Amino acid sequence: MTAVDSTPSSMASAEALLPDHLIDFLACRTPEAWISWALDNPELLLIDHAQCEKKAASTAMSLLYRYVDQPLLLTKMSQLAREELLHFEQVVKLMEARGIVYRHLSASRYAEGLRRHVRTQDPERLVDTLIVGAFIEARSCERFARLIPHLDDELAKFYRSLVKSEGRHYEDYLMLAQHLAPSLIEDRVAFFAERERELIVTPDANFRFHSGVPA
Repeated sequence: MTAVDSTPSSMASAEALLPDHLIDFLACRTPEAWISWALDNPELLLIDHAQCEKKAASTAMSLLYRYVDQPLLLTKMSQLAREELLHFEQVVKLMEARGIVYRHLSASRYAEGLRRHVRTQDPERLVDTLIVGAFIEARSCERFARLIPHLDDELAKFYRSLVKSEGRHYEDYLMLAQHLAPSLIEDRVAFFAERERELIVTPDANFRFHSGVPA
């Protein structure tokens, strides 16, 4: 990994990989302090990345089991679960080649910090869960793009491929939420955008892929 280049041109080149609607969906950019933190912790970055891919597959599977009466959701979540597990395998293979041992890490506060605001009764619970999924995928996509200019060629190429797939996952989650509640989603998106921003810009004690800035 290279030193952080925080010039406007570096940020612009990273964001050129992202669709405008994804950039607009997020209420803030990843702070430069997190980029520096990530580059100082390359092993943790990959270990937690693998863990995130596994969790994403698990989330998709849990939705498959819970909402069996939603054909569009079943199709999209089945596709997403398979793709996330493939990404997990790819990250583990990269780690093995680099001599990095996969191990359990405690979860960051990020996903739970969003999910604690999910309403408890359906269909609102499902709508909120899908919106949270869209934010997790959109932030992952944005962070991959922001890291790419600072990575070695192999990892940069891999993360560039993930920008496309994670961007598609974000779109699928958001589309499903809109499909379920076309007239109600805007306020909830705005609410979760602010909660997500708070988690990204406030201090964290431990580095994780979705952590805030260093405490």
